[in-house]
Amino acid sequence: MHVPLTIRDHLARAEVVYGDRVGLIDEPDQPAPPLPDLTYRRLGELARAQAARLDALGVPQGARVAIVSQNSARMLAGFYGVAGWGRIYVPVNFRLQVEEVQYIVDHSGATVLLVDEELDGPLASVQADHRFVLGRDDGELYLEGVEPEPWAPDETATATINYTSGTTARPKGVQLTHRNLWVNASVFGWQAGVNDRDTYLHTLPMFHCNGWGMPFAVSAMGVPQVVLRKVDGAEILRRVERHGVTLLCGAPAVVAMVLEAAQDWDGPIPGAGRTRMVVAGAPPPTATIEKVETVLGWEFIQIYGLTETSPLLTMNRGREEWDALSPQERAVRLGRAGVPALGVTLDLDPEGEVLARSNVVLEGYWEQPEASADALEGGWFHTGDGGTIDADGYLTISDRKKDVIISGGENVSSIEVEDRLFSHPAVAEVAVIGVPDEKWGETVKALVVLAAGTPPGTVDEAALIAWCREALAHYKCPTSVEFRDALDRTATGKLQKYKLRAPYWEGRAKMVN
Repeated sequence: MHVPLTIRDHLARAEVVYGDRVGLIDEPDQPAPPLPDLTYRRLGELARAQAARLDALGVPQGARVAIVSQNSARMLAGFYGVAGWGRIYVPVNFRLQVEEVQYIVDHSGATVLLVDEELDGPLASVQADHRFVLGRDDGELYLEGVEPEPWAPDETATATINYTSGTTARPKGVQLTHRNLWVNASVFGWQAGVNDRDTYLHTLPMFHCNGWGMPFAVSAMGVPQVVLRKVDGAEILRRVERHGVTLLCGAPAVVAMVLEAAQDWDGPIPGAGRTRMVVAGAPPPTATIEKVETVLGWEFIQIYGLTETSPLLTMNRGREEWDALSPQERAVRLGRAGVPALGVTLDLDPEGEVLARSNVVLEGYWEQPEASADALEGGWFHTGDGGTIDADGYLTISDRKKDVIISGGENVSSIEVEDRLFSHPAVAEVAVIGVPDEKWGETVKALVVLAAGTPPGTVDEAALIAWCREALAHYKCPTSVEFRDALDRTATGKLQKYKLRAPYWEGRAKMVN
């Protein structure tokens, strides 16, 4: 017997097994009125009401529905209401500028656009055939009491398109199938020990590779999910205390925020001895990993992956053999990316690039067959990351071969930033690189050669940063600009970025942070 795997399976199980349990606690502080606490049965009703409304609007199965929102119960419900009935959900990074959001809506061909009320004004020019403001337009977004048209489950169908910055100036749309998401959620949930006694806190943006797939994993196990709209270290500790949170995910910058807030926390740290935090985006410093155990009393789990891999490729979690080690010794071991997750095979090409093969690897890039073929050449996914694999199977990421900077867990295409700087009339040459940063892991630095004849003092660091901020999301913009007389190039004129980066990473074992 073959039964297709779809993400609706996760909610369907929650409705049957945990229907009367509160499954979703919305963010109370948001522009729209928060949804009341939702049982899993009510979440299922809301998903069906959204699917029924899309039917009534004439939005066919396979159509794209884009959403631009911070974390909210309405956004989470949409994963099931949209993709659960055969349409394709397109979660968009809410930090992007208008032009960037417009590109994604146009490129994906989204006919429906859902917008957070706080973003309605700034994104007023971004339109689709059907446009709804979350909260304000709920009456038009959900059709209660009507059963949606059936969808013949197809695990090979695209469930979500997640746009990610890469080696091109424009983001690429990562097509993740129902099978990709199902396998990722199941393996991730199993290896992270998700169970029905957990409580999950949504610190990770849901647009970010569908919250790494954890929303599906915890739904299947009936886990109460607490929505956090804006990340703040003290607020995370308050939510952990108030709701008994046992599990959360985030980038290293989030870990740093929680540790900073813990310094001023009055009383015992909430969650000590019971909370575990899954971290990805870049390996935090060993001292930070150690403090998660010694200061917070939480378990630190590191994973590695990409949007293109749903994302779980490896997990590094403390094991029995390490119990007798000191916290510092455990932290050193946990600083590695980890061992392959179940169903994942890793290898290195002759140049040290990490290659992966798994059921979680993307179907392809939306409407970009050449990029898809390059990424999947030879039957392996080419991660663009350089690394090493120890004799005991542990992967360590040592360098980034793709022209990508990861700042605070967000991908930044250096080419996109360079394109913007090149458009300034005073810029003759530019190279954008990632440099170490204690808070964000890496931050964006621009090395600039000014055009001949530029009057001294007419263009400075602040002016070029402001120029970028006019067109790019702020997290993509340089935090520093250094002016040079020339930039290192090969004999053929190609920038030698590894040489440009080297001085800033001197003394470090790895060229990523």
